[in-house]
Amino acid sequence: MAGPAAQSPMKLVALQLLLWHSALWMVQEAAPLGPASSLPQSFLLKCLEQVRKVQGHGTELQEKLCATYKMCHPEEMVLFRHSLGIPQVSLSSCPNQALQLTGCLRQLHSGLFLYQGLLQTLEGISPELAPTVDMLCLDIADFATTIWQQMEELGTAPALQPTRGATPALPSAFQRRVGGLLVASHLQSFLELVHRVLRHLAQP
Repeated sequence: MAGPAAQSPMKLVALQLLLWHSALWMVQEAAPLGPASSLPQSFLLKCLEQVRKVQGHGTELQEKLCATYKMCHPEEMVLFRHSLGIPQVSLSSCPNQALQLTGCLRQLHSGLFLYQGLLQTLEGISPELAPTVDMLCLDIADFATTIWQQMEELGTAPALQPTRGATPALPSAFQRRVGGLLVASHLQSFLELVHRVLRHLAQP
């Protein structure tokens, strides 16, 4: 029988698969992406690098939460997701027959902006996890800035920076821990879609 050390990574993988399946509403897997845009190749390559960086720190946060708090049971996490009201982000303007470039960039930026706010609600989650959360927030902020600057260059940036809507209330330490794992999992699902879009756009 596998010990706790062996079970923890297996539970994390199961949780990621379950949450990935629940996030498929954001995009139809078989839907082809629109034609490649005229976005600068340097911008697309920078975005791909930033996606991988955020994914790396997001995975680190998930693994630390799972190992530290033993909250990796998929069924329990699905129930917590509904009760805590942790939102997911749509990229409906990106993966379709006629790619809406302006809408896609805005959704990318809005999604990153939302996750940055969600992660900030986890401040004080624990002294051990704080550096990882802080680093993840900085990575996401840098990525969002890259998207915003490109929108400005294209003349498609909104007149005002978006404002953050209401974020879920996570008053207790336990809720922040569960919320942290859910936010990290939802962020990874979002980034998988972002990575797919960017890879397509970067194709010659």
